[in-house]
Amino acid sequence: MIYKVHPTSEVQTTNIGQDTVIWQYCVILKGASIGANCNINFNVFIENEVIIGNNVTIKSGVQVWDGVTIEDNVFIGPNVTFTNDLIPRSKQYPISFIKTLIKEGASIGANATIIAGKTIGRNALIGAGSVVTKDIPDNTIWFGNPAQQKGWIDQNNNIIYI
Repeated sequence: MIYKVHPTSEVQTTNIGQDTVIWQYCVILKGASIGANCNINFNVFIENEVIIGNNVTIKSGVQVWDGVTIEDNVFIGPNVTFTNDLIPRSKQYPISFIKTLIKEGASIGANATIIAGKTIGRNALIGAGSVVTKDIPDNTIWFGNPAQQKGWIDQNNNIIYI
């Protein structure tokens, strides 16, 4: 198998890595790039200017807008919300959308909101329902609205709370 697409999904891109699975009712536009061994769950929308690395899991109900890059081994929980325009107006589009970067190994909990232009560091953990309004350093734990640092993740993957 090169990659698998459920018949109810509309996948316009062919830039999809080996062993990636795209489940029911997904829409993926032609400019998107998706790596190998990814799991794109039910009802996910992925826009054109999106790069998704290898071994990424995107749970149900997520929209990944232009300007978002997700590196390898990232977990995106259900209904995570990305934004790409800080001053959105109907039918008024910026020349380019703000770039958001989710670095390798990061995990974002269910229903978190990631404000445009932020970077979530390597191996960082964002708690469910959090609103990320600033850059998140590597190996840190953040949650709340707005998200605040609540701990660290050490080299053995142990959680140390503040």
